[in-house]
Amino acid sequence: MLYARLKKNNDFKRLFSRGKKIFSPALIVLCMPAKETAMGVAVSKKHGKSVKRNRIKRLLREAFRRVCPAVKGNYAFILIPKQAESYTLSAFERSLFSALKREGLLK
Repeated sequence: MLYARLKKNNDFKRLFSRGKKIFSPALIVLCMPAKETAMGVAVSKKHGKSVKRNRIKRLLREAFRRVCPAVKGNYAFILIPKQAESYTLSAFERSLFSALKREGLLK
């Protein structure tokens, strides 16, 4: 596995309070330097019922898995999807790549 998963409530709280927000068309990315590359996902109930939210989480994890090797340094990320008509892997991947590139976090 290329990255660790953020699971603890304290990790999420720390990133929400002190993390840098990066905005892109399909996502809001919170990031902060960390000991190892880690990623968490926050999908609110506004996105639909559990089946739809879980699908969004799977798509976000896959998009991050594809972009992760290009990230330079170790950061903790939280990915928050914006509401949309449909959620696609390619849209999440493009948004994540462009947001991180704009911030200079990619190799």
